[in-house]
Amino acid sequence: MRRQQDVWPSFFLIFLLVSPVVSRAESLLILASPSVQIPLEGLARAFEAIHPAVSVELAFERGFDLRGTIAQVENRGVLAAEARLIHLVAPGDDELVTRLAQKQYVWSETRTPYATRQLVLVVPESLVDAPTSFASLALDSRWRIAVADPLVTELGLETAACLESLGIAVAVADRRAVAGDARGVLDRVLRGDADMGILFGPDALQEQDHIRVAAVAPEAHHHPRIYSMAMVRSCPDRRLCRDFLSFVYTLPAQALLKQLGYGIPQEAFGRE
Repeated sequence: MRRQQDVWPSFFLIFLLVSPVVSRAESLLILASPSVQIPLEGLARAFEAIHPAVSVELAFERGFDLRGTIAQVENRGVLAAEARLIHLVAPGDDELVTRLAQKQYVWSETRTPYATRQLVLVVPESLVDAPTSFASLALDSRWRIAVADPLVTELGLETAACLESLGIAVAVADRRAVAGDARGVLDRVLRGDADMGILFGPDALQEQDHIRVAAVAPEAHHHPRIYSMAMVRSCPDRRLCRDFLSFVYTLPAQALLKQLGYGIPQEAFGRE
């Protein structure tokens, strides 16, 4: 199985051709949620490839929740990790960026939506007559669909809401193969217990040599989670922060995120 990290080097030569090189040693520190570790590591390494004198460091806090982060800023006056000033914040919940902007802890005008987590329909590579949309799941009563349990997982809850919004929940109800989590959905498809499955885009990459994405849930019936980052007001190098935020909107950076299974927010199009 090809690892997700393997897609990063293929983009580095492209990056080298499209961006200037910073001439002095610099460091950029991003405070982030572990849930966005994979896309941020990809963006960080790609940014370093075209800025060899810059080191992008990531600090992950599992307790990076709304109350804890705001309390930290209110107590210290700045956002810091390991006694070092933070340049950017990239939480796993966009609401946190909104609240930090409202409190004027980050510059609201620097808010940068860089990726979305979409629902996707996956099928085995060997399936020829695969459905081409979520709506078409109601057309063939022979198809069994692996889904996550809506009572215990966010994936299952969002899947159920999408099927309901599309008006096909009843039509597929007796053809669902319910799994405990995303890994269970993949296993059911791989074992042949289901003909296809519904996952978040990044989860589909776990078995990308054996399955493929056949369709993406339409945004009219599913609101994908948006991941944003923003510059903190105490940022020690605003120019470097702006360089990184601009970089994530470049076409090569967007291509990298797509390779990692993420969607691109509408705000990102045309802003390179």
